[in-house]
Amino acid sequence: MNSFSAIFFKVFVLAMFAIGLSACVKDVKQDTSQSGYEAPKNISVDSDVEDAFNSALGHLKAERYDEAIALLLQVIEEEKRVAAPFVNLGMAYDKKGDVTNAEKYLLEAVNVDLAHPVANNQLGLLYRKQGKFDDARKAYSNALTRYPDYLPVIRNLGILCELYIRDLPCALSQYEHYQSLRPDDKTMNIWIADLSRRVAK
Repeated sequence: MNSFSAIFFKVFVLAMFAIGLSACVKDVKQDTSQSGYEAPKNISVDSDVEDAFNSALGHLKAERYDEAIALLLQVIEEEKRVAAPFVNLGMAYDKKGDVTNAEKYLLEAVNVDLAHPVANNQLGLLYRKQGKFDDARKAYSNALTRYPDYLPVIRNLGILCELYIRDLPCALSQYEHYQSLRPDDKTMNIWIADLSRRVAK
């Protein structure tokens, strides 16, 4: 039996570098930073399961989603105690345009770990695309209960509040929190200046 290396808990994000918003002036980027997120404690598993997981990550990086999905389905048959394989399945299905299975496995991930930041971030993005703005906000809020400094969720909650829910104070609060963690982000500085003027009117 081997213990999971950190990579087992790693959620694949390389294929999700950018998510465009054709209807909006703001672009929503999938921040690959894991700031504020700590992997769960090590769990003993068979080396074959870890190998399959690592191979699945390789397929995801190469955008071979069917191969990745097949391996990840094998992984979750053997190991259901951690969220990462479910998150990766959800992301792979989302890239294939299979919204039903994307949501199914992201929900499985939050069943394992309600506050999992990557799972909730992806679920929030999925719900936002479907127009389920209250569900998206709930997903982001779930992540922030335990990972209040997780940058992708902070950013995406701010965008949701500004552009979709039209809750400008919520958006400004999220952007300012993001800025406090990433003061060198020039784009965020511009967004805050613009939104501050609109809130003040």
